[in-house]
Amino acid sequence: MTNSIAELENADCILVIGSNTTSSHPLVATRIFRAKEKGARLVIADPRKIQLALKADLHVRQNLGTDVALLNGIMQVILANGWHNQAFVDERTEGFDAFRKVTEDYPPERVAEITGVKADDIRTMAEWYAKAQAASIVYCMGITQHTTGVDNVKALANLAMLTGQIGREATGVNPLRGQNNVQGACDMGALPNVYTGYQAVNIPDIQNKFQAAWNAKLSDKIGLTIPGILSGLVEGSVKALYVVGENPMMSDPDVNHVEKALRSAEFLVVQDIFLTPTAELAHVVLPGASFAEKDGTFSNTERRVQRVRKAIEPVGDARADWEIMQEVSTRFGYPMNFRSPAEIMDEIARLTPSYGGITYDRLDGEGLCWPCPNKDHPGTKFLHSGRFTRGLGLFHAIEYKPPAETIDEEYPLWLTTGRVHVHYHTGTMTRNSPSLHAEMPEGYLEVNPEDARRLGVRRGDEVRVVSRRGHIVVKAMPTDRVEPGVLFMPFHFVESCANILTNPAHDPIAKIPEYKVCAVRLEKAA
Repeated sequence: MTNSIAELENADCILVIGSNTTSSHPLVATRIFRAKEKGARLVIADPRKIQLALKADLHVRQNLGTDVALLNGIMQVILANGWHNQAFVDERTEGFDAFRKVTEDYPPERVAEITGVKADDIRTMAEWYAKAQAASIVYCMGITQHTTGVDNVKALANLAMLTGQIGREATGVNPLRGQNNVQGACDMGALPNVYTGYQAVNIPDIQNKFQAAWNAKLSDKIGLTIPGILSGLVEGSVKALYVVGENPMMSDPDVNHVEKALRSAEFLVVQDIFLTPTAELAHVVLPGASFAEKDGTFSNTERRVQRVRKAIEPVGDARADWEIMQEVSTRFGYPMNFRSPAEIMDEIARLTPSYGGITYDRLDGEGLCWPCPNKDHPGTKFLHSGRFTRGLGLFHAIEYKPPAETIDEEYPLWLTTGRVHVHYHTGTMTRNSPSLHAEMPEGYLEVNPEDARRLGVRRGDEVRVVSRRGHIVVKAMPTDRVEPGVLFMPFHFVESCANILTNPAHDPIAKIPEYKVCAVRLEKAA
């Protein structure tokens, strides 16, 4: 997030796009509700009638995969009416002319045809956002999980820069991360192209810095992302896989392909707190400790680094993840001798400029938001005040591209996936909670009542959902939360695994699969 969670309640316009905030990030949603109580305008762009839409001043339901067109249309209106912040554009950005030329091709009437959003609603969204004193953008995986995910995010950055709604209190572009420490994992280099703090592996000076610190020869080659790893397992170029705290047998698209890949591994290690469907395929399972059984830190979606303190000793043979990895490394011939997570954090601070001032003795209480470059620095509440990290903010000229897969006669319905308030991700933890499991013990398929009547389907009837990759059987839930021609499924349930159906086509840059759009057909189960 460019800004902090608390700032949301002081915005006077909030655009929520691709985020079912009350279900996936309820504490963030409380800040949005507070802003609404203070008089903020709330604009929701989501194909489903999510709970937050009930509180919205305007809810638009764009067709799946049309976010770039919608955002370009909003910006075309802003430019046509002179509502943009020309001073901000001139002083703090570059690439504006090429960007402007592209947006000219997205007048509201054309965008309405692409997105299904009324032209007048597009004009209203543009006026409210551009004229606000402080407007915030909130988005989540409804924006990123597309083959155009990077384009979607860049379009949101364009919108914020165009109006100068960034680098100030209660403004900015604010992604809500998918799990509690996804931000921290990325910060610590759990990506194939960077060390900690997003320091690129293929820059010689950075490579030399880490080689000297670790007394080891390091490669300058960028590694594989998950799609490349899975393909490599099938093809034989990848021989072994070490999975930590991840459950690709439910979380990755085209699960049948995932299973084939994992079964192809010569050696599969899974480190987790439960025996997940992925762990059931492993040659070796290493029992990790839960958050309550270890010391450490989490870095949350607003860049806040916070202490995690051990409440109980690890149960059974479980160990903290850092202890397991340290011993594995030592047995491979590279000894690690950290005595505590605090010592690890000290090394992180030495090697990571954005974490340079973060030490355990400063993390009592609310923690610190990075960048925090030295021990006298108070942390950074919001980013890009006065200047962008790269100097000038870069506008991108982005054309709308349709989803990788479209509907046809054989697969005439759109399917999108997401979360519900009761369960989280693959249900590894929440479905092991008796109270949460009792609240929602099985999966379901949202289907518009018109489509349900056409198929002769009633609430609770079993239906077969078929895509080009496989099929599942699940109970139907007729509801106007989805529009005719659109289906929705939560992906938490192994018995009705939505990701058997989803498309593994991925964004060419970020390699994120297109979970949010695929073509299916619906049949009444025998």
